[in-house]
Amino acid sequence: MKYEKECQFGGQSVFSSLSLLFKKSQKRCRCQVIKHENLKPQSINDNNNSNSNNDNSSSPHHKLNEKVGPKTILSYLYVSPNNKRKIMLLTDPEVESSLLISLDEGASYQKHSLSFDILSLLFHPEQEDWILAYSHDQKLYVSVEFGRRWQLVHDGVVPNRFYWSRLGLDKEQGMIHLEISVSDGRSQYITCKLQNCSDGNKGKPFPGFIIPNSLVVQDEYVFIQVPIGGQSVHYVSYKRNSFYPMKLPKYTLPKDLQIISTDDNQVVAAIQDWHQNDSYNLYMSESRGLFFTLMLENVVSSKGPEGNIMIDLYEVAGIKGVFLSNKVVENQVKTYITYNKGRDWHLLQAPTTDLQGNKVYCEQPFCSLHLHLHVSENPYTSGNIVSKDSAPGIIIASGVVGPELTTTNVSIFITSDAGNTWREVFQEEYSVFFLNQGGSLVAIRHTPLPIRHIWLSFDEGRNWDKYSFTSSPLYVDGVLGEPGEDTLIMTIFGHFSHRSEWQLVKIDFRSVFQHRCTSEDYLTWQLHSEGEVCIMGMKRIFQKLKANVRCVKARDQYISQMSDSCPCTDADFECDYGFERQVDGSCTPAFWFIPSATSRDCITGESFLNTTGYRKALSNNCTDGVLLKYSPRRQKCPSQAPRGLQLFTSEGTLVATVGRNVTFLVFLEEVHITVDFGDGTAISYVNISSIDDGVKHMYSKVGIYQVSATASNSLGFDRVILYLHVSCQLEQVLLSAPSVVVKNKAVNLTTVLRPSNVGTVIYYWWFDNKTEPVVTLDGAMSFTFPKEGSHRVTVQASAGNTVHQDQMTVAVYDYFRSHVLAFSSNLDELNPGVSEWREDISRVVKSSMVQVTGIGEDQLLVTVLPGLPTTAEIFIVPEKRSRDGATDEKWVHLDQVLSRQIILMAPAPLVDSSDSGHSGTAVIMLVSVVLMGLAIFVIYKFKRYSILDTMNSPHHCTYLQ
Repeated sequence: MKYEKECQFGGQSVFSSLSLLFKKSQKRCRCQVIKHENLKPQSINDNNNSNSNNDNSSSPHHKLNEKVGPKTILSYLYVSPNNKRKIMLLTDPEVESSLLISLDEGASYQKHSLSFDILSLLFHPEQEDWILAYSHDQKLYVSVEFGRRWQLVHDGVVPNRFYWSRLGLDKEQGMIHLEISVSDGRSQYITCKLQNCSDGNKGKPFPGFIIPNSLVVQDEYVFIQVPIGGQSVHYVSYKRNSFYPMKLPKYTLPKDLQIISTDDNQVVAAIQDWHQNDSYNLYMSESRGLFFTLMLENVVSSKGPEGNIMIDLYEVAGIKGVFLSNKVVENQVKTYITYNKGRDWHLLQAPTTDLQGNKVYCEQPFCSLHLHLHVSENPYTSGNIVSKDSAPGIIIASGVVGPELTTTNVSIFITSDAGNTWREVFQEEYSVFFLNQGGSLVAIRHTPLPIRHIWLSFDEGRNWDKYSFTSSPLYVDGVLGEPGEDTLIMTIFGHFSHRSEWQLVKIDFRSVFQHRCTSEDYLTWQLHSEGEVCIMGMKRIFQKLKANVRCVKARDQYISQMSDSCPCTDADFECDYGFERQVDGSCTPAFWFIPSATSRDCITGESFLNTTGYRKALSNNCTDGVLLKYSPRRQKCPSQAPRGLQLFTSEGTLVATVGRNVTFLVFLEEVHITVDFGDGTAISYVNISSIDDGVKHMYSKVGIYQVSATASNSLGFDRVILYLHVSCQLEQVLLSAPSVVVKNKAVNLTTVLRPSNVGTVIYYWWFDNKTEPVVTLDGAMSFTFPKEGSHRVTVQASAGNTVHQDQMTVAVYDYFRSHVLAFSSNLDELNPGVSEWREDISRVVKSSMVQVTGIGEDQLLVTVLPGLPTTAEIFIVPEKRSRDGATDEKWVHLDQVLSRQIILMAPAPLVDSSDSGHSGTAVIMLVSVVLMGLAIFVIYKFKRYSILDTMNSPHHCTYLQ
């Protein structure tokens, strides 16, 4: 008897619900242990895949005990990729936030509380206890104790943009690569130590800002996108060295770029060009990931369930250089295969007979086999196509036979010779898994109906044995763990009905195997492509189990291979960068490429390998033959000046701030480079690639600087220029205009900046409720108001990355009279130069004038002007409705009062030197008394305010004269 674990999940589901352990949902889980008999076969060599229900293999089961508590609600299950015995269950965060951890394959669990909600986990590829956890609030945590304790690494981490370091490539094993968000539209690429990610321990492999969601760290390569001149430029770092722009064919202008593969020190990228909408082109690089050549055009693309782009390209496991791809040809989707990394492609040969043994009439190119190539993003399902390193040559996929790929009448096909010949094994959709390290196959019917059976094959799908794995029919949702990679145990999860809880059932296959495998249980087979045995420059012979041998493969009995090199032929070479393949198979220069151009690595006086237009595919091991004909030829470096120099700032902008470092990035290798910063200083470098953090410079004065980089050798130079706007931080803009103006008469509007010189400033002027501003480069302008009334004027000053605003109201009349009041210097000592003080003085003067003159408040306006000496202007405007001559008498009376210059001294007594009568003296004395009292108020409030304002004022910038 074998004890097997069962987990019951609540909530409805059908077979298509395959992302249940990846997305938060209403699914509930209570784990418990049940008892099952060993698995027994129902029928042997069931060629017709019988669905007979005569089954004696199932046995009753009953609950023994509950392992995690009857009220525990679960949402996710994780199995360590490095140790199958370590299991982690995540509780539903809406109920409680905790982890249930098992170190004995679920026999017992320990609960550990969490202080955050987990959105996703990333296990270390080698260290089984190291885990990164990403929370809902964009924080990244780390545990080195398999989830028992957690530590915050960093906040503001971009989703899915965090990666473990790799020993041998990164400086330390305990490092992580992160993309962090620094502002809207800008991210930064950093590295830091696992348990110490403070500012002092952060590394910046790329010193500038990158486009959000663009960091990809994969094998020896790091990819980013950099905003330059309003465009996105793709950069790559090879073996953690400096970043360089990826060189695509000149007129390949990507709307999107997806990294597909980085195996064998080579990058395969899918690029959607400017003219493509539903397809991508495939490009392949040399070892550094810099120079790309076309691999295949018009490859089918689609959007995955998470909105991510899915490219129909599948790399076959176990055999290097074999790819399958779906390509659009005359509005039809067809499946192609290559055995030499995209050098040559051809259609798939359809099976000669169908499942019933009937002959299949299918002639290329009008008819062939077409496959669905979507790999499952869910590790608990097999996807449309599957292959394994431990089973080279075996590929299982769903597809159709006909003129093109369709989604109807789909069958399951299998090949045992890496795609040369195919067999139909099911006429319905099945999920097929590898068992016993690829020595056996397990098939589960893909159906919305409940099932009780699975099928096993011991001869690569030619014959299938039917087994019962449950006493009651089960709606199957998927398979947990990787069945049979190290053990002969497989776990299936599903539910008995749409209203029942989910079941997690383990199946032990050990009873169906007879002995340990020996050398007598193996045979050999040779890889070929349509009869050609020299593939990628090698003859390769593999070992695999004989048909119907039921032996258990030991862990160290992975498939071995014997290889012999072949003489090089044309098929072993692909077109080099800048060359295009012609109909006759030759590689000729593209119209934009100049073959005589100097190599990037060429230094005058030395030699370089000049391309012949061909390059041998990486991992191709051919020897002799035409190797000398196509190999690059060593030549002396030509007499040519440097070309291709690039210069830009790390932020991708052309603005900077006084007193802060500006980082300039210069790209061109192995030449003498001089960077002139335009302010009288320059720096020279022999090799710019040795400067990891870019060239830093700090400007001390405001201005527009011409920054240049010059690359030179004895034959000439290449020079690039950018114009950098260096500004000081704008703190305030003040708008100045008359308070009262005459209708249809031009009035001057001026501004004052603090500090006064901040570099290039753009002014935006709004009048009343107009939505479109008037834009000027000058802080003053003339404007005419066409209507009487109150008008609002708003001005904004934009300098660098800052914008400040001021506004005021202007009264417009057909006519008015004004008089200027001059104050003695005593009042200047109390003037703090703030608008509030001027408004208070204006209010006091206006109140006094209204009382003395009898002029109405709506006719009298008083404005204390900014600056020293302190002055004020009084405006008398006409009444809205005048029915008699009283108003004219008031005009005359006020003119007499204000006809002389009025001098107001505070707090000393005022003396009127005129003899114009008592009215003028009364006004002067009244205002004098008012201002004497106001002086005490001003001393107390505004002088103190002025001192505090001075103490708190920011530093001042220095300026370029």
